[in-house]
Amino acid sequence: MPHSFVAYIDESGDDGLGKFREPGAHGGSSSWLIISACVFRNTFDLEAVRWRDEISNSMPEKKSRQIHFAQMNHSQRIFAAQCLAARPIRAISIISNKRTIPDGVYSDKNQLYFYLTRYLIERISWVCRDLRPEVPEGDGTVKITFSRRGGMSYGGFRRYLARLQSSADKQVHIHWPVIDVGGIDAQDHSRRPGLQLADIIASAFAAGFEPDKFGNCEKRYSELLRPIVYNRDGNFLSYGVKVVPNPERMELTPQQAETINIFS
Repeated sequence: MPHSFVAYIDESGDDGLGKFREPGAHGGSSSWLIISACVFRNTFDLEAVRWRDEISNSMPEKKSRQIHFAQMNHSQRIFAAQCLAARPIRAISIISNKRTIPDGVYSDKNQLYFYLTRYLIERISWVCRDLRPEVPEGDGTVKITFSRRGGMSYGGFRRYLARLQSSADKQVHIHWPVIDVGGIDAQDHSRRPGLQLADIIASAFAAGFEPDKFGNCEKRYSELLRPIVYNRDGNFLSYGVKVVPNPERMELTPQQAETINIFS
């Protein structure tokens, strides 16, 4: 039987832990890494083309249907978030403040990315389990597709999940029956509209935490997405928005704190 759900994953920021970029400067690593998922019924996968095109068609100067949040102006980003918020999807974001990570903790390639994505897979599994009574079609599993990134081993990630699945680690809370580990793959951003929607989610949340060249953060994009962010009984921060480490353990600017307060 086919999958019941699809989940598209993209990120904003990088997993570098070296010199962090300061506002107004060029080069250096991002201070934050946001990894996000856009989850919806498998039967809506073709509809995602229309959802993407609604956003792309609002930008007549574009020469292709493909969209990148980073290439939009503020008004276009507002419209993109509004369009996405009206769709039958669930958004999940893992938000990591890399400046809080001690030296030497994540020394292996892709180690930080794998660790944070584990939290994302947990929440993808929970939302699919929660929605299954409303989605009778398919076998209950989710097809997970990453936006291809340089240097990332997706075979390595599948093996990482397989090790977690076979371990007795009580800190791992993935609902395994819905996760098709062997079916996890990666596609180019341009090939799948769902990946372009995931880019909107990741970039919208990044804007609320990663300062721009003037040192400002913009909370409005993620605020507009609030209606589709995964939650249980109004609890967002344990479900659709996970901040690592806990906000109480980091120094936040007033603007960053305002973004978190949207989901508190």
